[in-house]
Amino acid sequence: MGGGWFPGDEARPLADFVFGLTGKERPRLLLVPTASAEPAHVILDFYDELRDRADVSHLSFFPWPPEDLRGFTLQHDVIYVGGGNTANMLAVWRVHGFDRVLRDAWEAGVVLCGVSAGMICWFEAGVTDSFGPQLEGLRDGLGFLTGSSCPHYDGEEQRRTVYQKLVADGFPPGIAADDLVGLHYVGAELSEAVAARKGTGAYRVEPGSETAIETRYIGP
Repeated sequence: MGGGWFPGDEARPLADFVFGLTGKERPRLLLVPTASAEPAHVILDFYDELRDRADVSHLSFFPWPPEDLRGFTLQHDVIYVGGGNTANMLAVWRVHGFDRVLRDAWEAGVVLCGVSAGMICWFEAGVTDSFGPQLEGLRDGLGFLTGSSCPHYDGEEQRRTVYQKLVADGFPPGIAADDLVGLHYVGAELSEAVAARKGTGAYRVEPGSETAIETRYIGP
């Protein structure tokens, strides 16, 4: 998802869409808030806002992750990765082998999702502010999905300009998503783009070109 507070009211259609992919009436959701340094208020908001719709757990890496990290993770139907510092998040995950656990979860059919950093991480590369307020290219994503990605395409003034320039200069081409837009991949193939807000969309970005992707509105 390109951006927007999940599971806040405006993003509720995206939450409904994600939960629908599980086929479960009350799915088990694992919140992974590593990128934002695991703030207590974010974790509490998730429990509060989703308690009527899902069984929520969260994964903490501080002071250390659970002893059976793989077993704990694979108990869930949905893994949701929150926004924040993508580079720091990936570093912590790799130290503890969580990158391998996530691949196991993906291959086991767990729905993997997230917003901002939680969008970038699944790709080979992405546009991030992990290294300072300026936007830069990050090339060491998890690589479950090929190419690059850029969230917040309409939500931050420089995103479109920086992404297009990076791709023109040799950065891997890829896909961009506006805020409140979700990209649904089945395996490693894009199945569809969905939007919780009218007038938003997704785009394929290649050297010298930007092509709109048909986006289905799922809002109220």
